[in-house]
Amino acid sequence: MPHRIAVGSIFIECNHLGGVPADLEAFRRSELRFGADVVDAPGGTVAGMLQHLAETETAVCPLLVASACPSGPVTAECYEFLKGDLLKRLADSTPIDGVLLALHGSAAAENAGDLEGDLLEAVRAAVGPDVPIVATLDLHAHVTERMVKNADALLAWETYPHRDAFETGQRGATALLEILSGSIRPTMAYARVPVVVGAIHGQTEGDGPFADVMRFTKSLEGQGTVYSTGAFLVHPYLDLPDMGGGGLVVTNNDPETAARLATEIASMYWERRFELEPDVVTPEEAIRKSAYIDGGPILLVETADCCGGGAAGDSVATLKALLAAEPPGTSLVPVVDPAAAAECHSARAGATVSLTLGHQRDPRFGTPIKINGTVIRVTDGGFVYRGGIWDGQTGQMGPTAVVRVGSVEILIASHGTYDWCGEQFESVGLDAAAARFVVVKNPMNYSMAYGEIAKAIFILDTPGPTPASIRSTTFHNLKRPYFPLDQSIEGLVPTVLTSW
Repeated sequence: MPHRIAVGSIFIECNHLGGVPADLEAFRRSELRFGADVVDAPGGTVAGMLQHLAETETAVCPLLVASACPSGPVTAECYEFLKGDLLKRLADSTPIDGVLLALHGSAAAENAGDLEGDLLEAVRAAVGPDVPIVATLDLHAHVTERMVKNADALLAWETYPHRDAFETGQRGATALLEILSGSIRPTMAYARVPVVVGAIHGQTEGDGPFADVMRFTKSLEGQGTVYSTGAFLVHPYLDLPDMGGGGLVVTNNDPETAARLATEIASMYWERRFELEPDVVTPEEAIRKSAYIDGGPILLVETADCCGGGAAGDSVATLKALLAAEPPGTSLVPVVDPAAAAECHSARAGATVSLTLGHQRDPRFGTPIKINGTVIRVTDGGFVYRGGIWDGQTGQMGPTAVVRVGSVEILIASHGTYDWCGEQFESVGLDAAAARFVVVKNPMNYSMAYGEIAKAIFILDTPGPTPASIRSTTFHNLKRPYFPLDQSIEGLVPTVLTSW
């Protein structure tokens, strides 16, 4: 008799510092599948789970798959709908032998700050203490006690940029089946230290502090009773108690080793904390320093307005600096502004337009600017992701336009989308390789699209809810001490959360 496994997902990264709340329409624009449609997921973590389950002739009970571009908190109405639908389908699928959930780990709803903890607790209550639950997470997860207590095993992505979503889904399915076969009795520990930093130096490839932590973490896997290991660089734009990064270890019925090794990972992460903080410059400084650099593209990394971290994508801080400086060569700048995009669509390509642009989706971080330019082209804003979290799926910028102001070409979208490998610029015919300046609004993924051709990279200090450093960020729920506000913490011992 094949095992019956319930598979579902509510996947989103949220921001308490800014951005626009996520409603059900935000999920519809990205991915929202119910019941039997779940098995058609073309890529990502759920597809990896389903492929492995199919290879083992396991009976899949599909629940709900909902994923969306990072945003402000999920509205209470939206979360209650998604959670309620998933739980109803779970109840209708009984009896089941196990549950597989593809989660992020840094989601938040208006009525549930720890969305994943709340969801796992509800699923555990529904299936009881004896049905194993395995969940996958982003390595930027805020791992909480509720998550650790209500899952039998948590397995995280191991790459940033995130290349292994599909493979992590396979690993999650493998873990659940091995629990059901009795070959593993998981004991899990997560050790956390109060390091709250941005992702600029969070790569897992090549040289870098987090890359070293991740390599050490994975070197422990398979030794003795160690089943799975993961290192976490927490999403720093939540505002929740006890945030931090660290290490998670799952052992085969060996709680002492799980706690000890998780503590070793967290301690190493704490030791590398200073290297995780970036050097930043203003847009004006970056443009001035670029005068001595031949050619392009020169990347201006406006990470404070990262849609992939929950920002609205509507900042014009760097655009304003480029328009004022009038540097030679073409500059490419993305901005989310649905009203401006609609005006361009009404005017059509070739028209001259006067626009009020920027800071209208989330006006807390700046004021709009007035521009006069020429509409170069208009599109429906659709594009296809080439890899990563939404590999093979269609991204939806909504009505989109390209407007030229002098030597600056502005991509104006109606909706923010996750940046992966330059698909947005390419979809509207903009050639970053031929540009002098390219404004990128992501702290890491730009390296895949432009890392090999960039002549220089400047990390910018601009207003926004996803800054390169949180040194100037005011939190209400996250209490000190934490790095980087506190450079050292006397007597610090990692906090250890356990599943037993």
